[in-house]
Amino acid sequence: MYDFAYHKPSSIADAVKLLTDDPDAKPVSGGMTLLPALKHRLNQPTALVDLSGIAELRDVRREGDALVIGAMVRHYEVATDPQIMAAIPALARMASTIGDTQVRNRGTIGGSIANNDPAADYPAAALALGATIVTDRRSIPADDFFLGMFTTALEPGELVTAISFPIPEKAGYAKLRNPASRYSMTGVFVARGPKGVGVGVNGAGPCAFRQAEMEAALAANWSVEAVAGVKQAPDDLNSDIHGSAEYRANLVTVMAKRAVADAG
Repeated sequence: MYDFAYHKPSSIADAVKLLTDDPDAKPVSGGMTLLPALKHRLNQPTALVDLSGIAELRDVRREGDALVIGAMVRHYEVATDPQIMAAIPALARMASTIGDTQVRNRGTIGGSIANNDPAADYPAAALALGATIVTDRRSIPADDFFLGMFTTALEPGELVTAISFPIPEKAGYAKLRNPASRYSMTGVFVARGPKGVGVGVNGAGPCAFRQAEMEAALAANWSVEAVAGVKQAPDDLNSDIHGSAEYRANLVTVMAKRAVADAG
């Protein structure tokens, strides 16, 4: 691990100033990806800006027909918060399956969204629910936020402060985890709500994506049978020692069926 400075600001404004003044500084929330990268010397920031001391990033609140979750809310808190469990129970259930106990108690929803790991669960939920990612500068629709593997629309020094999820009528999630790493090989989040029907897929490709054919099928007939006949093309999906692109394409249909069943 290389030497670096350490800062723990108490406000979003202070954190943004530290990151703006030093372009080589990195924000850290739960550190689930950044800290291993530092240990393996894959990243060499001049400073770490620890966001855990910013109280305004830990808020969960209802705003009209949306649930706003602060970026520093941890996975365990998403899984157990009464407001989240009541408004979007599928999101709470999904959070309870992330990683292991240690990861759920350290990792944060904002860190996961900003990191955009292909196997991360939240991007699929954000896409399916039509979420908006709120930063210190602007609000970005989920459809415009996730650009590619570990790549988002965030600009240098820009911080995710909250995610606003429209509250759905129904939602469900299902995934197949690698038995060794527990990372998602393929996950599907389905939702029906004020923004229509959404189907978000994670793990199968280099970036989370929406499955438009399944959305159309569920809009016409919300049922397991509606998605059972939709086949995902294997083009551009991940292929590795754990599963071929064709295998993951089949998993999209299988997990979609389970997600619809989970939604009821």
